[in-house]
Amino acid sequence: MSASDKTISSPATVSIGAKITPAQSMQIRELIEAGAFINESDFVRDAIRHRLTEIKVVRCRDIDYDTARREVTGYFKRHGEAFPDEAAEDLELDFDLVMRITEELRKDGTLEEA
Repeated sequence: MSASDKTISSPATVSIGAKITPAQSMQIRELIEAGAFINESDFVRDAIRHRLTEIKVVRCRDIDYDTARREVTGYFKRHGEAFPDEAAEDLELDFDLVMRITEELRKDGTLEEA
């Protein structure tokens, strides 16, 4: 078999170790005994899934002001009513930049406050 025939695959799961206090361990054990979870691993997987849904990484693109202004203007035209934080997140732009543009759009009459 040549090197080009080999495929590199990622494992289906990864193990992560963590230390917890005896009190936390007892609380988890009580939840398992109450039927809320199958075992400790089930609890940890559920806790990780839950926490990951609460946290979102917001990426900001580095674009010039004029391009950002055109994108923000277009965003509000397409969405009608929207908040600046939604525009910043959806367009991946810095929130302060979007706020500055939004204020300018309001002042020049391009954007009306609902």
